[in-house]
Amino acid sequence: MYKVAVVAFDGISPFHLAVPTLVLGRRGTGIDDPDWPYDVHVCAEHPGTLTTAAGFDITVRDGLDTVATADLVVFPGWQLDLDPSPALLDAVRTAYAGGARLVGLCLGAWAIAATGLADGRELSTHWATAEAMAAAFPAVRVRADTLWTDLGDVITSAGVAAALDCCLHIVRGDLGARAATDLARALVTAPHRSGSQAQFIPIAVPDAATDDPIECAMVWARGNLDTVVDLDSWARRAHMSRRTFTRRFRERTGTSPQQWLLQQRIDHARLLLESTDDTVDRIATDTGFGSAVSLRHHFHRTLGTSPAAHRAQFRGVILSS
Repeated sequence: MYKVAVVAFDGISPFHLAVPTLVLGRRGTGIDDPDWPYDVHVCAEHPGTLTTAAGFDITVRDGLDTVATADLVVFPGWQLDLDPSPALLDAVRTAYAGGARLVGLCLGAWAIAATGLADGRELSTHWATAEAMAAAFPAVRVRADTLWTDLGDVITSAGVAAALDCCLHIVRGDLGARAATDLARALVTAPHRSGSQAQFIPIAVPDAATDDPIECAMVWARGNLDTVVDLDSWARRAHMSRRTFTRRFRERTGTSPQQWLLQQRIDHARLLLESTDDTVDRIATDTGFGSAVSLRHHFHRTLGTSPAAHRAQFRGVILSS
């Protein structure tokens, strides 16, 4: 079991607070699984009644002793004019010294920066407050161009939608792609958005998928991962030149067509490794890598492990939905 301490405070946004309790705690999802390994506790420095930004109050039962003994400490937000107390900082540092991972969602990265545990490292936060955070914590490299950043022991993200992505990323890393995909399906959200994706894409959202040739091209590519998708043919499906397609694709997604396609292939390979008994050669063919050698190369380069090791790690963690 992972003991998760979600830190609440007076004036917290209940929407932000709901993200880790919904994803990690699966509260309100209608999914009942006694083997789900996250034991989520909402904590406060002074347990009792807290006000919220939504105008109603909440009751919190757990205190800083739960934070200090947690395996995962989550700040679902923070107030920029609120300095974390020495008692809260001590509890977080105690948990970290005991091996806990620290998670800062949106402005929660500010609270993590205040601990000093991320000095000399990089944290992600909402783009609108990144400049102020960099000024407040000059020892931290602040990222405003990513959805989330995972340093292994410290994980931070941008705003609410990115916080969902970040929490699903944690589930994916702990339990595998299938568990994260099943949970995303229950939440009716995207199962995976890469942390390197841009926070803000400066183009209008189309009225319908059919109005967006890039979206149509992406849907087609996802359905044809087992085939060779060369850039020129892909661009022609969108009725664009290669150069225009590449530019529009980056504007639409924040990444290149080739990098996006590689990530789709890796994600599909992860799912097949966890949910089927297909050989690595078969999975390499079905995901468009062509050979097991190519799959192993890209798998290790992206995830730092081999397909066989990934299968051995996660085949026993397929959870019901």
